[in-house]
Amino acid sequence: MFTIEHEFDATVITLVDEPASHRQEDVTVNAFEDCVTLEQLDPQTDRVVTITLSPVQLSDLAAALDLPEGAYKIRRGAP
Repeated sequence: MFTIEHEFDATVITLVDEPASHRQEDVTVNAFEDCVTLEQLDPQTDRVVTITLSPVQLSDLAAALDLPEGAYKIRRGAP
């Protein structure tokens, strides 16, 4: 399950882990103009951990989800 909210400076997506035996904390994705952040509560420290991705890193991640094992470089804007 997930939710989508449009705020002033970001689109916020919250990924809710469905009830399961090994349920993880929710993940919040904040999509800004210049970066995307992923946030998740660490229950051991009770602190939110944040990872920041550039637009290129996000694009690479999306492409990697559909590729087999290996190393890749995506050509951008060049013929």
